[in-house]
Amino acid sequence: MEFLSVKTFAEANGIAERTARNYCAEGKIPGAFLTGRTWNIPTDAVLPERKNACKLRNALLVALREQKEMRMKGGIYHRTQIDLTYNSNHIEGSRLTHEQTRYIFETNTIGINEECVSVDDVMEAVNHFRCIDMIIDHATDRLSEGFIKSLHRELKQGTSDSRKEWFRVGDYKKLPNEVGGIETCPPEDVHKQMKDLLAEYNQKKRHNLEEIIDFHQRFECIHPFQDGNGRVGRLVMFKECLSSAVVPFIITDDLKMFYYRGLRNWPRIKGYLYDTCLTAQDNYKALLDYFKIKY
Repeated sequence: MEFLSVKTFAEANGIAERTARNYCAEGKIPGAFLTGRTWNIPTDAVLPERKNACKLRNALLVALREQKEMRMKGGIYHRTQIDLTYNSNHIEGSRLTHEQTRYIFETNTIGINEECVSVDDVMEAVNHFRCIDMIIDHATDRLSEGFIKSLHRELKQGTSDSRKEWFRVGDYKKLPNEVGGIETCPPEDVHKQMKDLLAEYNQKKRHNLEEIIDFHQRFECIHPFQDGNGRVGRLVMFKECLSSAVVPFIITDDLKMFYYRGLRNWPRIKGYLYDTCLTAQDNYKALLDYFKIKY
């Protein structure tokens, strides 16, 4: 396992070094240990929840957390896990069907007959389930580089990408990449651009829908990881909606082309992406109405 210095951990999470040392000394960061007078912090460590962050802000978050702990079937947690995992992975090329995704989540087995499926598709579905648990558990935490990297690490672990020497699982990209033929942030500039984006975003504790979408679009333009940016970005967007008591949403496969058009045109015409997200939000509201969850 690799470890971070207090300074690096503090910078990645937007906190003071003194605060990070106090968390270590109080045992609030599992796995942190002293070497002499220097704290060593696991690279996958996340910030502990603060006392005031433990207050649940909305009925949906309460339901998701309760049903997650119960491993309840047939509720909003169950439905969100399957729908968000299927659609987000399918947008990125996964060939698993909705029913296959449901079967994997419900039985932890692979129910596939007379057809070949990619091991990566299965791994990334299972990993995505755990990522959703992470955003529910840490919904009220301040968004940080460390948490975003931990989502990427969880999503890509055990996949064929994780066996490539040049592919950085849980860390920013090593090689330049592009999305839809559009150049993205050079690898050497990613940390600064992400740090600046988060510093600006975190000036407010609560955000409206447009601000959350704006963060998502700017994140996708930076494209900080070698692969998995879309899925990590949509997970973060769902988390931030929960954090600010905004009804979250799932970009379904039928909205894919409108979603991509909206991302490309956001700086000039915000209505394309905003309206697409509102449509997705209406679909999720229908689920909340069915499960009788207030919003």
